[in-house]
Amino acid sequence: MDSNYNNSKGISYTSGFLMLIGLALLGLVVSGAISVFLLTATGKPAIEAINDPENAGMLRLIQAISVLISMFLPAVIVASMLNRKPFQLLGYRKDAELKQVGLVALIVFTSLFIAGSLGYLNKAIPLPDYLKTKFDAAEQSYTDQVEMMMDFKNIGGYIISLLIMAFVPAVCEETLFRGGLQNFLSKAIKSPWISIIIVSILFSIVHFSFYGFLPRMFLGFVLGLIFYYTGNIWLSITAHFFNNALAVTAAYVSIQQGKNIKEAMNEDVSVSYWGFIAIPILVLLLIALKKTAHDSNHSRSYRS
Repeated sequence: MDSNYNNSKGISYTSGFLMLIGLALLGLVVSGAISVFLLTATGKPAIEAINDPENAGMLRLIQAISVLISMFLPAVIVASMLNRKPFQLLGYRKDAELKQVGLVALIVFTSLFIAGSLGYLNKAIPLPDYLKTKFDAAEQSYTDQVEMMMDFKNIGGYIISLLIMAFVPAVCEETLFRGGLQNFLSKAIKSPWISIIIVSILFSIVHFSFYGFLPRMFLGFVLGLIFYYTGNIWLSITAHFFNNALAVTAAYVSIQQGKNIKEAMNEDVSVSYWGFIAIPILVLLLIALKKTAHDSNHSRSYRS
């Protein structure tokens, strides 16, 4: 049997990859309809309700529902169609070692400097005036939405923001993109690196941000390497959560220092190309992570 069908239910991974994209798109439609229903239930048109600060709690609920329906559930459904142990197929099959978690934290921290320089490069790309106006408006709309969803009045609000803006997206996005799309495509075409690149591009596209395209594609690439080297979705989730949590925490600290949330969100890790000097460090950290995964697998095989 072709290795593309090397799973317990005889459905090809190519089919799984395509089905997952289709279900994710369907999930976007369904979650969008649910969002409109919840917003109109406030008694205002959805376009007005979504910009009303009084609906901040509902926006956080909508955010959680949307990623669950459009990302997490499609991945679990398709994995169930491919394998009798869907969560194992998606990478939920072993605990992360403490030294790997430490390396992942260092990888994320180092990546922030590179991502900052990529963001600087992204913003330097010349654009026609009409496109620049359109992209600026989209970024402003995104900033306004995030501003409303973040509750930094007290430590409880900060924890809720971490849960909704950092943890839930990390779990759902990694399950879809790394455990699902990258995993299935890699098994289908037998080229992990091409799979990582393709899924990293998709990962950035779905965030609908021109100015954040290169940094998010780079983040997706790093997350893809973490999953490829370790086969452990928990480590990808941990890395993604660290990235999101650092952004939320930095905003929280800035606000406690008297800045408004827009100023806090617009602060760059790097304001020039100097962040690229961190690339060799990142490479060494990824090599170290790969070695720990190899040693762990070898030790486990030896014990068995």
